[in-house]
Amino acid sequence: MSIRTAAVPQPPAVTLLAAAAGITVTVAMAATTQRGVHDYGVAFAFAVFIAFGELIRVTLPGEREAAPLGMAGALAYAVLPAVGTEPAMHGALQVIAVTAVAVMVGLLPHAVAGRAPSMDYLARRMLTVAFAAILFRPLFTSQSGLADDPLLVTALMVGVVLIAGGCDAALAALVRAAHTGAPYRLVLLNELHALAGIGSAIGATGMLIALATGVMKLWAIPIFCIPLLLAQFSFRRYASIRATYLQTIRALSRITEVGGYTEPGHARRVSRLALAVGRELGMNDRALLDLEYAALMHDLGQLSLTDPIPGGATVMCSPRQQRRIAELGAEVIRETRAMDSVAEIVAAQTAPYRRSDGLIDPSVPTASRIIKVANAYDDLVSGSPDPARQEQALSRLHLGTVYEYDPRVVDSLAGIVDRAAYVVL
Repeated sequence: MSIRTAAVPQPPAVTLLAAAAGITVTVAMAATTQRGVHDYGVAFAFAVFIAFGELIRVTLPGEREAAPLGMAGALAYAVLPAVGTEPAMHGALQVIAVTAVAVMVGLLPHAVAGRAPSMDYLARRMLTVAFAAILFRPLFTSQSGLADDPLLVTALMVGVVLIAGGCDAALAALVRAAHTGAPYRLVLLNELHALAGIGSAIGATGMLIALATGVMKLWAIPIFCIPLLLAQFSFRRYASIRATYLQTIRALSRITEVGGYTEPGHARRVSRLALAVGRELGMNDRALLDLEYAALMHDLGQLSLTDPIPGGATVMCSPRQQRRIAELGAEVIRETRAMDSVAEIVAAQTAPYRRSDGLIDPSVPTASRIIKVANAYDDLVSGSPDPARQEQALSRLHLGTVYEYDPRVVDSLAGIVDRAAYVVL
């Protein structure tokens, strides 16, 4: 059995998000076409900058698609106060239209290569930029005299950029919560934490470009994008190293399969189930990464056995033997001297949900409880696509929630197995 994402309709929240972005862009494009582009040269320069940023977009930890340069350019254009000595009097709808065209141009090579971003990514980008432009441009271009007060303009820019960053995190959390079923509050906190680093760099770069354009004109774009460009290359390198590290652990996790200790695909299936449960329970990115590593290597201790367990099903072993396998596996992981937290998760994976006195053991990590349930489920199903067998496995896990298994984890796993978004093969 394996769990994979099936081709199913998008959650309603994501569909509404895409619809809102589509309507916003359509209105902006129609209005800009009718009125014409104000200050075509400036619009073209920022469009090229945004398109280039989209062309070199990067995938951040947590499978987050991002285009730091493109977003910084769009924010800079949205809060641009002046070009040289001339005030920038373009409107919010022009910002949205220019950004939309630039994004489409920048993503065209990716689409041709089959790497087009998800619709919710595009919707988030456009709505965040639209939000910033709608907040800033009407106030700046009004007859209130705001453009004559540099300090007030700068304060407004800072406020708009901060609010736009919060808007982006809120929309990202909405999409992720809709896909995973995790509590929105927990997902939002995770998104704010995950996007804080790169988000602050994007906001600061956008503001620097917007402010410096008043002095350096359009030369400010290439000059002030260099630090963010270097930071983006560093993020890309980090993501590449992390992906290679994960692939290595996935390859090593197959040792037990190659040696005949576990069934083919067992570690991968347990990992996918565990990650799905972890996301639904609102675990953050760092915890999810440790969970994935631990789930992939949870059976390493079986290599110490003289005789393999039939089918590798540790759920059929005595509690003492289960603990020995877990502890031996944890010792192997500790030898790396780089994954102590993962070793602790593996060591505690056999601990019962309740102690002998009937109380919940607070020392057992949530990740360990998740792996315990996911491993037991896969051991009981044994790769069978028979719904009756899957139902029997879930029933047995539910019976074990009195003492052995965490009820929250079992309920979450049951929902994931039954949910149309996942298909059991």
